[in-house]
Amino acid sequence: MKPISKTAFYCCGVRMQDAELSKPVCGDVYAKTFMNEEGLRILEAFKDEPRPNASNVARHRVIDDLLRQELLANPKLTVVIIGAGFDSRAFRLKGGSWVELDEPQVIEYKNERLPAASCENELQRIAIDFATDSLEEKIAPFSNREPVVVVIEGVFMYLEQEVIDELLQTLRRVFPRHKLICDLMTRQFFENYGKTIHEKLTGMGASFKFTVDNPEEIFLKNDYQRLDQISIIERSVLFQASIVGRIIWKILAGVFPRGYSIYVFRARA
Repeated sequence: MKPISKTAFYCCGVRMQDAELSKPVCGDVYAKTFMNEEGLRILEAFKDEPRPNASNVARHRVIDDLLRQELLANPKLTVVIIGAGFDSRAFRLKGGSWVELDEPQVIEYKNERLPAASCENELQRIAIDFATDSLEEKIAPFSNREPVVVVIEGVFMYLEQEVIDELLQTLRRVFPRHKLICDLMTRQFFENYGKTIHEKLTGMGASFKFTVDNPEEIFLKNDYQRLDQISIIERSVLFQASIVGRIIWKILAGVFPRGYSIYVFRARA
């Protein structure tokens, strides 16, 4: 069995550190459950990357907030998380039916540490070898669900463009009217701010492949409509700011780096 992705431990680790703060941004109290000695060693390599770490936590919080809004509007919502890693939203957010898909080693480890059966919400975890298994076959049993929100977090930058095309087409066939929440990074943002941390990620076997000038374009070409775009950097600053800091943020909002955002898309029927 393949080892668990090191990026999964990194993302979980920064959420664990956030949860230990007196005023956490995300407050993922379950993150610590998944961290082991290997995970802590991986996290240590990123201790000198405070801005990417904060952005990672802010990204998760923004998606949390978007899902809370969706669940408030419809508590029977089905949330499908592709490449779930150590996501614990099914335990932290109220309502919804949850479907998590990831590699078999991740699913097995998660079920050992935090069994799906212990979740108050309906939760199904599905093991998938993304290199050999059919995603369409794995999610087809849920094709009659409505409404559906698909979450793909921290994934697209690692995929080739043709793989993204195929993924979007699969989602549209199975869930014709779904919403998609994801994060996207422009080439300019990557070149200006992402190279240092990318060197560390590449050393762990996870290099960026999808860094284009306008990452939104591939979604529009696949018949998606953009509903929202939220700057991760701006939200990261806002989440950590004091009252005075928020006033300053409003004044300086236009000067923060842009190009790394959470997007909300809707599939056109």
